[in-house]
Amino acid sequence: MANANSNYKILLVEDDQNFGDVLRSYLEMHDYVVTLATDGMLGLEAFRKDQFDLCILDVMMPRKDGFTLAKEIRERDQEIPLIFLTAKTMKEDVLQGFKIGADDYISKPFNSEELLLRIQAVLKRVNKAADPRDDQREFIIGKYHFNYPLRILTLNDSPEEDETQWKLSPKEAELLKMFCKYLNDVTPRSEALTKIWHDDNYFTARSMDVFVTKLRKYLAKDPAIEIVNIHGNGFQLLVKIWSETNRPVSPFK
Repeated sequence: MANANSNYKILLVEDDQNFGDVLRSYLEMHDYVVTLATDGMLGLEAFRKDQFDLCILDVMMPRKDGFTLAKEIRERDQEIPLIFLTAKTMKEDVLQGFKIGADDYISKPFNSEELLLRIQAVLKRVNKAADPRDDQREFIIGKYHFNYPLRILTLNDSPEEDETQWKLSPKEAELLKMFCKYLNDVTPRSEALTKIWHDDNYFTARSMDVFVTKLRKYLAKDPAIEIVNIHGNGFQLLVKIWSETNRPVSPFK
């Protein structure tokens, strides 16, 4: 991504040459560096050759439509923000755009200032200050120690030498790290599916449930730990505190 002292670079893919030229000039007037491609094939070629901070894609284009182009861009870059431009306002088309990973969707005709404000909002959201929890590498979970880079989960102070350490799979480690990030809070299901499985649909949701079951088995040796299913929202990795009666109680009570 561009740093704070440089102009943001935008890939504009629009098959109407005149409209594309006008929009490019308008964005350049506001200090954006714009590369214009006039169809999806040329758009993909431009994306491969350069680094961009944002893609603005027309949906209805010859040779390669905007949705197909967006999917191919997403295969190469999961993070770059996408804005769709379209004359189509059907709900199904809007939903398809967001399922692919669109950050915004604007219907033609539109006010140029509105597009400018939407671009600014998307870039501000994408470039907001990083959450320091995203950089954390080791975690204490009740009686467990989790080394994320090595994907090793260790149960401390256990006499059962052969059952004190587990090597997690990449997805198990990613999911546990996300649970640790939201420790005692709700981990949004949609965020986990989007960031780890790169898709939010019925099949990836079922896959996530399988991995949650595996993590529950790993963490079962500490009765103070529980992964709770929060219906309609996600999961909560709950680490309970111990009362004077030596029974685990919720930290929220």
